[in-house]
Amino acid sequence: MTSSETSFESFAAHAGSIDIVGPQVYSVTDDGVVRGRIDPRVLQVSRDSGGRVMPLILNPGFNQEYIHGLLSDSAAMQSTIDSMVTIGLRHNFYGWQFDFENVHATDKDRLTSFYRKAAAALHGVGLKISIAIVPTNNQSGPTPFHHYMQANWRGSFDMKALADAGDFISLMTYAQHGVSTTPGPIAGLPWMTEMLEYALSLGIPREKISLGIPTYSGYWQPWYNDQKGAYVKGAEIHHDRAMELIHGAHAEVAWLEREGCSMAAYSRAAVFEYVFLEDARSFEAKLELFRAYPGLRGISVWVLGAEDPDIWSLLRRN
Repeated sequence: MTSSETSFESFAAHAGSIDIVGPQVYSVTDDGVVRGRIDPRVLQVSRDSGGRVMPLILNPGFNQEYIHGLLSDSAAMQSTIDSMVTIGLRHNFYGWQFDFENVHATDKDRLTSFYRKAAAALHGVGLKISIAIVPTNNQSGPTPFHHYMQANWRGSFDMKALADAGDFISLMTYAQHGVSTTPGPIAGLPWMTEMLEYALSLGIPREKISLGIPTYSGYWQPWYNDQKGAYVKGAEIHHDRAMELIHGAHAEVAWLEREGCSMAAYSRAAVFEYVFLEDARSFEAKLELFRAYPGLRGISVWVLGAEDPDIWSLLRRN
C-alpha cells in the first residue's frame, strides 16, 4: 500500500482478507539514513485483524545513484541494517521487504551481499525479510530498449541467492508494459508464466515465491511538452479512472483471452488512446495461473486503492 488515504481506506475495509500488508513508506539515502513513518492506524488495523506489517524500504524515486552509493559504502549499509532492526522491533513489524529498483547490473553482487547481511541481522532478532524482484528470463532482447531494461532494472537480481537468504521473494510479474513502453498488458498471462517458469528453473522453492498481481490499469495517450516534444505518455491509473475514460469515450472493451486482460482503444481528435484494464475478470485469470502452480507461497498485489472493488468478493470466494 502507499501512504495515500485511498490506499489506507482500502486496507481498513479489507484487512481481514490480507495476511501481510506492505506500506511503501520508508526510504534510505546513499549514506544509510532511513527515513519514513508508519501510519499508526495501519498498525492498529493490523492488530485488530490479526494481520502482519512488513513495510517496504526503497531508494527514493528509485534513484540509481542513491542505491549505488549505498551499496558501495559498507558503513552506510550497516547503518541501514541497524535502523531496520531498531524500527522493526519498536513497531513489532513482521519484518521488512527490500524494494530497491533501478539498480544497475554491475551492482548485482553488492545487492546480494547487502541482502544477506540484512537477513542475518533481522533473523537474529526474530524479524522476517523479503525482496521485491523485477522479473527476468535473463535475456536482454533484441533492441536498445531491451538492453536498457536488462542493464538497469532486470539484471541486478540474483534470484536464487536472494531466495535462499530470505524468507520469500515477491516476483513483480507486472509492469510488463508501463509508462516508458508502447501500450500493452500490465501483466499478460504468457509473460507472467515465462517469468515464473524461469524463476522456478533456477531451483527456487515454490514456497518462497509470491506471485505478483497488479490491480492498477494502464493508460497511453499522445502528449507534448517543450522538453521532450511530441511523445506517447503512459500512466498507471486506478480502476475507477480507467472506467471513467472508457465510458467517457463510449469505447468498447475487448477481452484478450490469451493475455488475460481487457483493453479499449478510442479516438480523440483522430488520434487513438489506449486503456489496458485490470479488473476483477483479469484478476481471476491471474488467480487461475497461481492455482496452476500448487505450492506457491501466495500472491503479492500492487496496489491497494487502485483495485476494482469486485476483487474482494472474488478473493473471499477463493
